[in-house]
Amino acid sequence: MNSQKTVLITGASSGLGAEFARQYAAQGYQLILVARRLDRLQALIDTLQTQHSQSMWAIACDLSEVGAVAELMDEIAGEELSIDILVNNAGYSPKEGFTEQSLLVVQAQLQVMVNALTELCHAVLPHMQAQGFGRIINVSSLAAFAPPGRGTMYSAIKQYGLSFSQSLDMAVKPHGIHVTALCPGFTHTEFHETMQVSEQAAKIPNFLWGDVEEVVRAAIAAVESGKPVITPKVVNQIIAAFSKRMPEAVRYQMGKLNFLE
Repeated sequence: MNSQKTVLITGASSGLGAEFARQYAAQGYQLILVARRLDRLQALIDTLQTQHSQSMWAIACDLSEVGAVAELMDEIAGEELSIDILVNNAGYSPKEGFTEQSLLVVQAQLQVMVNALTELCHAVLPHMQAQGFGRIINVSSLAAFAPPGRGTMYSAIKQYGLSFSQSLDMAVKPHGIHVTALCPGFTHTEFHETMQVSEQAAKIPNFLWGDVEEVVRAAIAAVESGKPVITPKVVNQIIAAFSKRMPEAVRYQMGKLNFLE
């Protein structure tokens, strides 16, 4: 059994996930990086291992598939590893609206961002409780506070991640485990390219954008200090506070506006 602490990061091939890998590697943690694109994971690991000597593993896993989490945990157990820190980062949002999506696309979103997130938390907690230490970061979004987006499940899914993280933190904090929901606003990653809305995103004022390094640094500091929710950048904190206080009728009307159209 390897006694060094290990971090499991999903969606680690780019963006926030890759930055979590870089920052946790710099702190000396072993890494288990998970994503669909094995080549990109391995390239990241190859780069990190030129700077850090601890062990790192790349695992190709499509979390949109039912049973993927069980297979992933079996593979991790086969390496005689246990997870001390979990970063649930995998997520996406199709460009098409809900009514244009096939049922398979709808189910895949729920599987990745609701089911897999929840299953992974459940899978790692026994070890964390037994050792009296654990850290879980669930990547939510500023959208969890904002008015519901028109024709999308994204804000509803991110609200689940926020609420679930807070509920779980209440339950496990007495066992030395901290759970934090990370709720970033607009952040410079590949997310908007994947959604094919790069041109629209370019019109968003610069002061609303966050830096990926700062976002990840804030998340790690928050989970270490036991903070259940972190919304990096003051402007995002103001937006979140204002959004929560809007009357529901106003929130509904605001939700009909799509700033990425």
